[in-house]
Amino acid sequence: MSIVKENETMVSRQAPQAIKPGAHLANPAPLAMGGFATTFLSLSLAMMNFRGVFTQTIFMGDLCFVAGIGLLISAQWEMVRGNTFSYTVLSAYALFYGGYGVILIPALGIADAYGGYTPEYHNALGFFVLLWAVFNLFFLLASCAVNIVYILLFLMLELCLIFDAASSFALADGLVEQSANLITAAGAFGFVSSLCGYYCVLHYLCEESLPFRVPMGDTSRAWKRWCKKTPRPDMKSEEDMA
Repeated sequence: MSIVKENETMVSRQAPQAIKPGAHLANPAPLAMGGFATTFLSLSLAMMNFRGVFTQTIFMGDLCFVAGIGLLISAQWEMVRGNTFSYTVLSAYALFYGGYGVILIPALGIADAYGGYTPEYHNALGFFVLLWAVFNLFFLLASCAVNIVYILLFLMLELCLIFDAASSFALADGLVEQSANLITAAGAFGFVSSLCGYYCVLHYLCEESLPFRVPMGDTSRAWKRWCKKTPRPDMKSEEDMA
């Protein structure tokens, strides 16, 4: 009996010293959000034809390296830290940015495979972007349980992807003026989403090194209260059976 009690006291003393998995790692969110916002802002300005720049080929460095590799490395840190949402988002958009950058590389001849910038090419590009809008919709729904800034970021990103896809479809149908208006609207939504990304960078850096906090509009507590108040369908059926 005395040996059991001694073991219990040793376990109780050692329990508070347990370190949370990944707690010793640095927070990868500032790098990830900074790479996302910088790359996306560059593309958004080109979409809006800012200072006469429309061709996005020069941004392949940001797409493939800053966003592609940077977000993918940051995602592995989030996986070790046990953050499933951030790991999934960062991994997904690292691959999206890298894939989009590959499409823009002239040497690969992707546009030449369609015979140039034909209606088939624009329709294929529209499908590519539209399906990512479907994928991003899940991130938007999940962000409702995180904070307001994330909700705004993914909402603006969702609208940007939808309008971008619509622009490609309109260009495939020969509606050049309507396509230009749609791509400008997509760039405007992307611009706002990029600013939300920079706001997140400021928030995370303030947590680490500055004596003040930048609010993100936490919605997790309200979301949990709402989930507790909403009865599940299986619980209703069990109550009816009882």
